[in-house]
Amino acid sequence: MICSFIKIGEFNPRESAVNVLSYEEVAISVPVMCMQCEDAACMNVCPVNAFSRDENGAVVSDSKKCIVCKLCISACPLGNISFSSAERQIVKCDLCGGDPNCAKVCPSGAIRFVDGSTANMNKKRMIAEKFKDLFAEVKDQ
Repeated sequence: MICSFIKIGEFNPRESAVNVLSYEEVAISVPVMCMQCEDAACMNVCPVNAFSRDENGAVVSDSKKCIVCKLCISACPLGNISFSSAERQIVKCDLCGGDPNCAKVCPSGAIRFVDGSTANMNKKRMIAEKFKDLFAEVKDQ
């Protein structure tokens, strides 16, 4: 929730670019956020070209250009773009300018900032599934 605090000055999970998926059946929670896709669907679908890639490789949105059509929300294959009713704009991780606050303050190390060339989306999905399966086995014992 440091994300929402930095962006809008309040701790509010609905306003954060980091979402947490909870698997109660196996007692695990997994943080999920924008993967900064190489071929970003949000960029491709935006009718006003409100998305660009910054010097750190992050896909960022320009709230001045955005018409809040929400096509990017629908297009994101991982569901990592949301809408802030309070701010009337989309919410998407921008990597905090290359120094993500969530990774800096995460006490357990569950959120880490790694170079995209060393960790692709399929590897992340595979690892998350393995953790889920591992915790399911532990829970069943």
